[in-house]
Amino acid sequence: MPEFFQQTLNGLSLGAIYALIALGYTMVYGVLRFINFAHSDIFMVGAYLGYYLARLVPAASVWGGLAVMAGAMAGCALLGILIERLAYRPLRRGPTLNVLITAIGVSLLLEYSGQIGFGAEPRTFPVLFPERDVRIGSLVISSSQLVVIAVAVVLLLALQFIVHRTRIGTAMRAVALNPQAARLVGINNDVVISFTFGLGSALAAAGGILYATNYPSIDPLMGVMPGLKAFTAAVLGGIGNIPGAALGGLILGLVETFVAGSPWSTYKDAIAFGVLIVILLFRPAGLLGKFRIEKV
Repeated sequence: MPEFFQQTLNGLSLGAIYALIALGYTMVYGVLRFINFAHSDIFMVGAYLGYYLARLVPAASVWGGLAVMAGAMAGCALLGILIERLAYRPLRRGPTLNVLITAIGVSLLLEYSGQIGFGAEPRTFPVLFPERDVRIGSLVISSSQLVVIAVAVVLLLALQFIVHRTRIGTAMRAVALNPQAARLVGINNDVVISFTFGLGSALAAAGGILYATNYPSIDPLMGVMPGLKAFTAAVLGGIGNIPGAALGGLILGLVETFVAGSPWSTYKDAIAFGVLIVILLFRPAGLLGKFRIEKV
């Protein structure tokens, strides 16, 4: 039984990271109806920003770690807005395939620019938060796991507040529902879309910091696999649905963790993507997504 709870905690911690990354995918899709494949590499840039900002913090502390995370989130938010402005906005009225190919190109640009700028060799991520183990009987809970879960919950609640309780959140939902009608009632769609990219990129940066805190080795290609799994989580929960992205991330994290602790551990990645195939076959809209008719 303690082993079960330990694996559940590990799965929730990993799933919380997937959820933060998946939210960026699902928000951009909800507003623009395309997948930003460069999102996983913004996750990588966030981890590197945290790596360099951590040098300004004299010692591991809660406030110091939060300050580093806030700085990385701000930097990646600006990067996301810049990518949207320079790469995606000029193609917005063109074929979707053009935007898709551009997203792949931006992803490769960030990866290989990272190898030039940051170096191709892996780096050890510094300790940002004080490390302690909490023992409850034979169950051992690391402080890093608690930090990951706590920060993820706070950010998810903050996102829900922004989307449902603020004017910009109302504008985001209006643009997602009908961009033309939103423009007619005075909403600046460009500002809303830029804000969406910035917000999603900030969450990806937080995910990068938390991932590097639990798995303290970073490299310019570190976002590839977590990004694919987070995309899987977004589709699993219902692409375009914020609670669905969070649910999909948690489910995927739990499945991956339990499979990793089983005799089929070598198939944990395959099983994760197998879940995606099953969902697409039997419920293409995802667990919380809604079926919609699209004209082509």
